[in-house]
Amino acid sequence: MKTAKTAKVLLAIGAAVGAGALLWPRTADFRAHIFEARAQSTEAPKSEGAPQGRAGGGQNRPAVNVRTSTAERGPMPFVTEAVGTVQPIASVAIRSRIDAQIDNVLVPDGAPVKAGDVLVRLDSRQIEAQIKQAEAQLAKDRTVLEQAERDVGRYSELVAKQTGTQVNLDNARTSAASARAAILGDQAQVENLNVQLSWYTIKAPISGRVSAFSLKAGNIVRSGDSTATGTLTTIVQTTPIYVAFSVPQRLLTDVREAVLRPDAEVVVTPQGSSRSVKGRVAVIDNAIDPATGTVMVRATFENADELLWAGQLCQVRVTLRVDPEVVSLPREAVQTGQNGNYVYVIEDSVAKVRPVELGRSQDGRDIVTSGLKGGEVVVTDGALALTNGAKVDTRSAEAKKGNS
Repeated sequence: MKTAKTAKVLLAIGAAVGAGALLWPRTADFRAHIFEARAQSTEAPKSEGAPQGRAGGGQNRPAVNVRTSTAERGPMPFVTEAVGTVQPIASVAIRSRIDAQIDNVLVPDGAPVKAGDVLVRLDSRQIEAQIKQAEAQLAKDRTVLEQAERDVGRYSELVAKQTGTQVNLDNARTSAASARAAILGDQAQVENLNVQLSWYTIKAPISGRVSAFSLKAGNIVRSGDSTATGTLTTIVQTTPIYVAFSVPQRLLTDVREAVLRPDAEVVVTPQGSSRSVKGRVAVIDNAIDPATGTVMVRATFENADELLWAGQLCQVRVTLRVDPEVVSLPREAVQTGQNGNYVYVIEDSVAKVRPVELGRSQDGRDIVTSGLKGGEVVVTDGALALTNGAKVDTRSAEAKKGNS
């Protein structure tokens, strides 16, 4: 029994050893293959990237196609834009100062008028009769004065000859003084009535354009009527005229300086029109609106052709000043990194990183306060594919620009 068991164990060990001998060549080949692959993977970087870094690796890369532009140096206007509203410099509501009937309206609705033009005539027959009555009273009092002065002269001679009394002379002088006072009152009454007579002829106090008349000939106007019908018409000054707009309070100092600067101007374009007109800043409001943080500004325009109409909306472009020597570049050329703003400058077909500091932006261009002197060629398209020191090719980029 024991011998049989020992024989079985030896037989099993022999079978295992034989199977291992059959499988060993394949296992060894597999392990050798793995070791060879690992050796190749570790040796590859040494053969390809050992002498190169990230910046140096671009030396063997193909050139990157980019679009370029030139950093320009020269004058640049400081411009701000807003939406404005046309406002008349003066607007006068024409009302009657007396109760009367309208005789005639001498101006068509909406017509242009000049200061002093007659607009409406009212029925003035009653006031003219009162003036005649006052003038008659004035003439009467003048005759009374003449009589009183003759009495003064006669009594003066009698007193000088000692044939008259001083009492009669004093009374004559009193009568003459009373007649003079009456004449002054009569003259004042005539002047007062003449002033009232002028109210019956309604004239334009300013030059401008009238609105539609609310009442026509034959209607009765009331001096105390505060309703819409009490206003005969409204004159709106059209030449010159205001355009009012708001600017941020941070620009208040620049706007105040622009009032005196010869190179400052305001250009407005009415909505619905392709024409533009130029004017100047004239009035700056005396307070900043705390709700919006803006200040109201008004610019004047001659408006001789009446292109600007009261109440009209306009696109306003204000040139506050012109900076004589600044460096600017397209906004697309500026990149932002962890250390701030930078641009890629092309030198000998190589892109180099150049840190820059920026000022204000104007019309799609950024003003560079430091980092560039002007004349540098900068990348405006394709910067995302660049690294410092990468080669660039601008030929295809220029072709793309020409096609666009």
